[in-house]
Amino acid sequence: IFAIFLISSCSKNEQSYKNIETYESPESLYRLAMIDLDEKRYDEAMKKFKDVDFKFPLSNEAVQSQIMMAFIEYINMNYDEAIFKFNRIISRYPSHKNIDYAYFMKAMCYFEQIENEALDGNNNIKALENFNQIINRFPNSKYAKDSEQKIIFIKENIAAKHMDIAYFYLTQKKYPAAMKRYQIVITDYSQTKFTPEALYRLVEIYFTLGMLQEAKKTTAVIGHNYPNSKWYEYSY
Repeated sequence: IFAIFLISSCSKNEQSYKNIETYESPESLYRLAMIDLDEKRYDEAMKKFKDVDFKFPLSNEAVQSQIMMAFIEYINMNYDEAIFKFNRIISRYPSHKNIDYAYFMKAMCYFEQIENEALDGNNNIKALENFNQIINRFPNSKYAKDSEQKIIFIKENIAAKHMDIAYFYLTQKKYPAAMKRYQIVITDYSQTKFTPEALYRLVEIYFTLGMLQEAKKTTAVIGHNYPNSKWYEYSY
């Protein structure tokens, strides 16, 4: 993920920089920090990035160093601190050439905290919001395609949560509450694998409530859009 920030001229051998006055320029110190980062010496890298930011605050390397400090927090799974740092970068440098990376990594902080649909509603929503920002703000970004794939996964996760809650309401015969959840899946997450089942569950509810016309209409929708689905077979 951080490969775009590596300076191609950096040697893997840090000894070659020993003769350079470390604090002579932001470029030289940034190179040393990147070598530490590449060698997974994260504490040392963090110290050098902080030095760049403190000693050369107006340099481009200072901004890059802030980005890399946030990235190190992400690597160390300090997600809250990473999100804080990425938010600060986004607020301070909205036009920076690598600002799409900050948005992407902020989204990844939420994404990597998703464990299952039952426990991670907030992380699902926050990750979805931030990946969508990349698609909307930076459609040509190198991170756009990856963001689209993550969005598909997250929507499946959110839809699964609504399906679980809806089924619970259904078993409790709380039909209006169940219908509301199934309709959310159908309306907001129609591209997920759960849509045919959500439609079928509505058919079940309509029949139970004696709403035969609505049941027939919904069955027709399943037949038109999902003719080979098992849920269409179950509707008859």
